[in-house]
Amino acid sequence: MWLGRCAVLATLLGGAGAAWQVQAQSGLPPELAQAWAKTKLPESSLSVLVQEIGGPRLFAISPETPRNPASVMKLVTTYAAISRLGPNYVWNTSFLLSPDSQVSDQGVLKGPLYLRAGGDPVLMLQDVWRLLRDLRLRGIREISDIVVDRSVFGEVTIDPGAFDGAADRPYNASPDAFMVGFGAVRLVFSPDPASRTWKSFIDPPIPGVVVEGNVQWADGQCPGSPAVTTDTTSDGSTVRIRVSGRGAGSCGEFDVFRLAFSQQEFGAKVLQTLWKELGGTMTGQVRTGSIPSNATAIASHQSPPLSEVIRLINKRSNNVMTRVLLLTLGAEAGRRPANVSGSVQIAQDVLARQGLPMKGLVLDNGSGLSRNGVVSADSLAQMLQKAWMSPVMPEYVSSLAILGTDGTTRNRLRDPATKSMAHLKTGALRDVRSVAGYVWSSSGKRYIVVSMVNHDRAHDARSFENALIAWLTAK
Repeated sequence: MWLGRCAVLATLLGGAGAAWQVQAQSGLPPELAQAWAKTKLPESSLSVLVQEIGGPRLFAISPETPRNPASVMKLVTTYAAISRLGPNYVWNTSFLLSPDSQVSDQGVLKGPLYLRAGGDPVLMLQDVWRLLRDLRLRGIREISDIVVDRSVFGEVTIDPGAFDGAADRPYNASPDAFMVGFGAVRLVFSPDPASRTWKSFIDPPIPGVVVEGNVQWADGQCPGSPAVTTDTTSDGSTVRIRVSGRGAGSCGEFDVFRLAFSQQEFGAKVLQTLWKELGGTMTGQVRTGSIPSNATAIASHQSPPLSEVIRLINKRSNNVMTRVLLLTLGAEAGRRPANVSGSVQIAQDVLARQGLPMKGLVLDNGSGLSRNGVVSADSLAQMLQKAWMSPVMPEYVSSLAILGTDGTTRNRLRDPATKSMAHLKTGALRDVRSVAGYVWSSSGKRYIVVSMVNHDRAHDARSFENALIAWLTAK
């Protein structure tokens, strides 16, 4: 096993180059100085820190310099949330009726149907379908208005195109108290070998969404995910998703997700579409409003516990789920209707009470999809140390991607010598490359590792990250 680890490390490090000069300047071990030299990035762009859990710091380069961590920022938000709310925290979404509401013998509901949105970050189509089905089981066939109460959050809507102009991409989705399926429509491509064509359809089948263009059929063995591009436009009444690209039929059915509406519009259309699918009739509209204080719940849905939710967030690096989680933290601390600034303050207070001042932290929206968010390697390492010693350690650590196995690290360092030897969170933006988490060494020791690079060629640092992790597993 030791020889295997050394072989992996030797492959990653390659030639010596200017390694010894870099090592003398930076304090990196010679092998890692060599790996850094190969990136040809300036040392001023790097913050890196390695520390044995409960033991000494091995080395650190610019540990107190605040840097943009990209999605590694999710480590801060998820730890603050789980340590404050607890692993078993759940979100509730409910339908309610006022006391004077009545259902006729013909199944007609007199008065509006109320929906209390709880800010569930993982409310899916099937969950809303079950809620509506519960209404049908109770004999309700026809409803007038559905009034959605979003008062748990304040005005938190963002422009999905503001960050990078890709307004139809799910990673840019806006948070909302009633967010269904992350607010994205599912575009499904199904192979038809007889005609050698790809058939496409939208899920849910929302009226006013039109798929144009086509994906070209290719023969042969599936080379990987089909190369499909989309262009989404709207004229106010019709959303057009133009598709193009090429896919091997042997790849089988696949899907892509796109934002076609605002969260409020999408939520309304989902309710209307699913209610109709269930055989119901709606004579009114879906609108935002308040719920009478004496209303009673007739159907409810409970989310998975927070311990499972942060696994989705950190392993898949889901931005909008993280935004909603941050707002939930503020709401549960009494900052209702919750907004971003108040929720950020609550998160910082939670950390400060644990002896984590997080000097220089700018949490921004909590997800890391930001040009303004910054944190230092030292602050992250202190937090990871505190998390390891906390009662929520098992749930928190298990939320991170397992090296070479799942999440955002499933394709990295898959050699038997390194696979599964780390739990990590990765981050990447146009000019950011980062990784942080826990590494297990062959000697049985456990290490905290943080690496952040801010530079217009930051993506060239991936090889250094791999060398760093492989070096630690071999210690």
